[in-house]
Amino acid sequence: MILGVIPARYASTRFPGKPLIDIQGKSMIQRVYGQAMKAKSLKKVIVATDDERIAHHVKRFGGEYVMTRPDHVSGTDRCFEALQNSGGNYKYVINIQGDEPFIDPSQINLLADTLKDGNTELATLVIPVDSNELLFNEGEVKVTVNNKMEALYFSRSVIPHIKGVDPKEWHQHFNYYRHVGMYAYRSDLLEELTKLKPSLLEKAESLEQLRWLENGFKIKVAVTTHDSHCIDTPEDVERVLKMMGKT
Repeated sequence: MILGVIPARYASTRFPGKPLIDIQGKSMIQRVYGQAMKAKSLKKVIVATDDERIAHHVKRFGGEYVMTRPDHVSGTDRCFEALQNSGGNYKYVINIQGDEPFIDPSQINLLADTLKDGNTELATLVIPVDSNELLFNEGEVKVTVNNKMEALYFSRSVIPHIKGVDPKEWHQHFNYYRHVGMYAYRSDLLEELTKLKPSLLEKAESLEQLRWLENGFKIKVAVTTHDSHCIDTPEDVERVLKMMGKT
């Protein structure tokens, strides 16, 4: 069984109260929750929050939630506490980003498909890079994989370097991937992950998943065709609506 967890904090530095903003008649957290509920792979979906305002709102629209501590430094930590308070026995937990109101349920199901053998430790999604601009955008995290479709490295830089080729043409000579930030964790590993200390690679790139790789965990990768459209600032709302054809 798979538990879907949507971490939701009120105190965002760039966008306070982000989960409760109105997007064409529904809050962002309600839209994420509704999309997650359409994923047939999930046995249950819960919102993990440290804020009573979010909890009351989720209850009003008929969703399930669990209260978590306010001092968690990552969504992974919040997912572990949510798992502990979920009242169920789940083989895996999928961490669903709470700032993607139009997430496609098929993305969740695709990630769940990587877990069917029961041995997968961690899993995430990637999408092919189709332009030079995206490839060299440091805000886009690139993923290098092995022939088993397991992550070798995540970086804001472009890896690998293609010798003797104009960098403007690199994306035409190699299958580069961008990271889509949704994770699956095997439940029996979650507590161990939360006890790992920040690693040198993680500090260098500011990417939590490098902590897992540096400690020897394997991250399975699945390729999606659906891009992720995050809302990080108030200005992103209109941009995402336009990209999704909602305006």
